[in-house]
Amino acid sequence: MEPAKETTGRARAKTSRFAKVIEKTTVAAVTDAAVSEAASLRSSVRPDLREESPLERAKRRAAEIKGHLGSVDDTTDEFAIPLQIVPEGWTYEWKRKSVFGQEDSSYMMSQEARGWEPVPASRHRNLMPEGHYNTIERKGMILMERPKEITDEAKRADRMRAMNQVKNREQQLAEAQAGEFARNKPTISKGYEPMAMPED
Repeated sequence: MEPAKETTGRARAKTSRFAKVIEKTTVAAVTDAAVSEAASLRSSVRPDLREESPLERAKRRAAEIKGHLGSVDDTTDEFAIPLQIVPEGWTYEWKRKSVFGQEDSSYMMSQEARGWEPVPASRHRNLMPEGHYNTIERKGMILMERPKEITDEAKRADRMRAMNQVKNREQQLAEAQAGEFARNKPTISKGYEPMAMPED
């Protein structure tokens, strides 16, 4: 009797193994069927891809360029900074980075000491070629930013310095000896006047 039980146990184990194999095969078949059905649905939804003609590609690219630049004009100032791209509370300015290909590191350090930092190109991808995401540079210049509060303070200081220079010059002229400027008394102009251009 013992051998018969052993045979029955082996038969059950074989049956169990066959059931697992059949189950795996069925799952794989169902998965393959689902994948092929999804692919056929995608292909039916997606329109037929056809190669774009050179004329169509040119028109599409022209529309992209016009949308980006507005109007193509060679006299456009390439260093003009559109006000709408400057974040609120900040100022943008172009600063010298290099002269004839040689980096002016001392000038860059002085600008950084005054609070200027490079504007990351990733913020304005349309200002640099594709794939360049470090800084925004043009012809040896680099676009930098600083908080507007600091820029306003610096402008006020510059204005005060200029006014003090004019006052000092006026004081020097007032203190000059009586006969020193008898013939041609110098004057200080505080306004702007058109400059005469020399004729050829």
